[in-house]
Amino acid sequence: MKRQAGELSLQLKLRRIPKVATFLIAITVLLSLVISVYSPPSFWYKLGEISEATPSLEESTIRRPKDPEWPESNDTTKSKEILGGDEPGSHKAAQETAAAGSTRSSSIPSPSSPAQIDHSYNRTNSQNPTGTTQENYCDLFSGEWVPNPEAPYYTNATCYRIQDHQNCLKYARPDTGFLKWRWKPDGCVLPIFDPNHFLELVRGKSIAFIGDSVARNHMQSLICLLSRVLDPLDVSTGNDENQHWVYKDYNFNISIFSAPYLVRSEKTDPNDVTRPFNLYLDEFDEDWTTKVEGYDYIVISAGQWFFRPTIFYENRTLIGCLACQLDNVARLRMNFSYERAFRTAFRAINSLANFKGVTFLRTITPSHFEGGSWDKGGDCVRTMPYKRNEAVLEDYMVEMYEIQRRELRIAQEEGSKRGLKFRLLDATQPMLLRPDGHPSKYGHWPNEKMANDCVHWCLPGPIDTWNDFLQELIEREEARKSLV
Repeated sequence: MKRQAGELSLQLKLRRIPKVATFLIAITVLLSLVISVYSPPSFWYKLGEISEATPSLEESTIRRPKDPEWPESNDTTKSKEILGGDEPGSHKAAQETAAAGSTRSSSIPSPSSPAQIDHSYNRTNSQNPTGTTQENYCDLFSGEWVPNPEAPYYTNATCYRIQDHQNCLKYARPDTGFLKWRWKPDGCVLPIFDPNHFLELVRGKSIAFIGDSVARNHMQSLICLLSRVLDPLDVSTGNDENQHWVYKDYNFNISIFSAPYLVRSEKTDPNDVTRPFNLYLDEFDEDWTTKVEGYDYIVISAGQWFFRPTIFYENRTLIGCLACQLDNVARLRMNFSYERAFRTAFRAINSLANFKGVTFLRTITPSHFEGGSWDKGGDCVRTMPYKRNEAVLEDYMVEMYEIQRRELRIAQEEGSKRGLKFRLLDATQPMLLRPDGHPSKYGHWPNEKMANDCVHWCLPGPIDTWNDFLQELIEREEARKSLV
């Protein structure tokens, strides 16, 4: 009898199992739906809109080394000859802000480790200016480098605009694998630069590059990529560092305005570029601000010069310095001048009464010195890109990146009152992963005594991808205009 009762009880329990399982599955599905509503995908955003393209820069999204090392040095005599004036900081005060190299190799983290820069953007239900849904937009700047056997698309034999210190092929760099990569965003395809398409895109337009010699590096990459179709006419005048080229068949102009500090600056010693500069942080640099009003596109950037010894003025009053030898003068960090320089530069653009163009901020790119600082034997000898979690952005680079993004948001808010557009060309994360792309010792002959260059980029090389970005961003802008 007891046995029969036990068997009956077991049968009843077995009958309940499907009902319980069904109930649990229903609860799981319901929870998944709730999570999907309140946790939208992280990789969609409206291209170029800073208000919808701001990465989270919390500790949870950027791994920061705790104890950056910086070999001390007081030697500034090599800077101009070595790196075209763009050497990393070489003074003790600047060393307190920076590290010997902007990246360092690290052990590969677990798959759950955070990325260096988080491009998590919230999706909205609104449509973008091209009339398509937001899902058609992705973050161009989060991704990885993948093989591209078709590259390069020019060489030093086909492009005559490559400066020697970036001409890695001329100086017999033995490996060529660094040329065979392209950037692949996580959520979409980034088209390879097409010179014919680009020239049609910019027909009747003009582009101004504003910044230091890395900005010039970028501009020269563009000219080399276009050389597959057409070489420009150089219409530069005199010994002016500002240079100008015209593609007459397309009525298209390219200019570079040399402005390493973006604001008004002057040498303390007119004959020695290695001596401290005076920076007037609230004054426009009229060498470019008075000349760009008619341009359709501006690409602005700045970086390594801010580590040099500098003396700061506001309202024509001395307020502090970086790595200076002046008594009774406040010692300020590099970030102080970097932030104010970008704020003043963007204010200058917003003040141009007749400017109707689009401004792209090209974010700072890391150098890759390993084994020492630039003047202590540091070098960049790697021949392969990093995978996305094999390198970390150093503290001072994170701070500079944050400043750029923050000042861009301020400029965008102010510019929106006049219909001016400020967009982002975020080169930081892609170039963080390219320690193999610098000239190193292949920008000069072996018998020339020069430091290794791990700041600029080989041409051809990974910097060509910046023009893949530029082409895509301009195409989006032109598509928006066609709908107005």
